[in-house]
Amino acid sequence: MSDEFRKNLMGPEPTLLPAESEIYQHLALGQEAVDLVAKNPTSSLLWAILAEEAWAEGRTIDSYAYARVGYHRGLDSLRRNGWRGVGPIPWEHEPNRGFLRALYALGRASSAIGEADEPERIEKFLNDSDPAARAAIEG
Repeated sequence: MSDEFRKNLMGPEPTLLPAESEIYQHLALGQEAVDLVAKNPTSSLLWAILAEEAWAEGRTIDSYAYARVGYHRGLDSLRRNGWRGVGPIPWEHEPNRGFLRALYALGRASSAIGEADEPERIEKFLNDSDPAARAAIEG
C-alpha cells in the first residue's frame, strides 16, 4: 500500500459543494455573469467568471477584486458544507469548480500586482485542494 493511499485514507473526506443548477441554466441560456451576480452574490462561480472576463480584458485590479470576492464566498460555502480548513476540494465535482477557478484567478491577479506571499499561498491551497485543478483550469 502506497504512502499516498494511506494518507488519503486517514485524511479528511473531500468537500463537495451543492450544485447551482439555476445559475448553470441561466448561463447556458446566454445570460451574463454580471447580470446574475446581483441576484446570486454568494456564487463563487459567477465571481470567478467576472474575474476571468476582467483578466482577459486586461483589467487586472478588477480581476483581483472579483476573484477575492469569489474566494471568500467560496470559503463561506465550503465551511457551510463541512470543510474545516483542510482536505480535498475535487475539481471532478463540478460545483467545486467555481471556488477553484476563483482561487486560481486570485493567485494569478495577486502575482500580477506584485503581492509578495499571496501567490505562493494560493498555489499551495490550490494544489492541496486538487493537484489536477490548475491543469484543468489552464487547459
